[in-house]
Amino acid sequence: MLTSTRRRLLRERLFVGLCASAVVIPLLVLALLVGHVALAGLGRIDWAFLSGYPSRRAATAGILPAMVGSLYMIAITAALALPVGVGAAIFLEEYGARSRLAAIIEVNIANLAGVPSIIYGMLGLGVFVRLMGFGRTLIAGAATMALLVLPVVIVSSREALRTVPYAMREACFGLGATKWQAIRQVVLPMAAPGILTGTILAVARAIGETAPLVVIGALAYVTFLPTSPTSQFTALPMQILNWVSRPQEAFVVNAAAGIVVLLITMLVLNLAAILLRNRLQKRVY
Repeated sequence: MLTSTRRRLLRERLFVGLCASAVVIPLLVLALLVGHVALAGLGRIDWAFLSGYPSRRAATAGILPAMVGSLYMIAITAALALPVGVGAAIFLEEYGARSRLAAIIEVNIANLAGVPSIIYGMLGLGVFVRLMGFGRTLIAGAATMALLVLPVVIVSSREALRTVPYAMREACFGLGATKWQAIRQVVLPMAAPGILTGTILAVARAIGETAPLVVIGALAYVTFLPTSPTSQFTALPMQILNWVSRPQEAFVVNAAAGIVVLLITMLVLNLAAILLRNRLQKRVY
């Protein structure tokens, strides 16, 4: 008969094994899917594909408008989400930590973080496209994506502000600085690595979203480059969706190549976040 200690050890090993399986199996499936897509699409990626425009012929189709549209969109998204997100984080963490208004805002931020992305698309369609009259333009898509990533930016910014020791604030107060001077000159520079890292990771999530763009009416076939925030646009996810919906096998290969380019773009953004965080941490400390 097994002793109670052995039973406990067996239960612990079984629990650890189940947890490891729950992590390893999805990673293996993901690796197989990514490998399959990479094998199908890598051979299609060349300079003509990256610099070409969409075409009805799969052999001559390219993704330049989609890439430019995605880059413009994430740049505008970051420009909209970063000031609002950091400002909300400063208010919640530094000024209104115990107020009723801050408690209400925190509950709503937690709820917004779990809202499906298609709901943000419906909100963007109603507010930015129709109510504000932006139409199916870059600014409407970027504003919708900014709403999507705003909860992530706020939460990551608050966590970054919490990493700054309160003794640093007290030292500033002891030198006669006001609260805003302490935040602007000491707290924000020290929290900048975490804030920028969280923002870049949130934007990297936004670049792969398709549902909001479909709802607000982003174009799927574009033969021109956007020139301003009021231009119509497409994005990499929309271009991939368009190719996947085609019956020809050659367009499916183009979609696989587009997925590879999108994955590489997201990896580059994540790598940039890591490098930027390390560089800013060395500069601050």
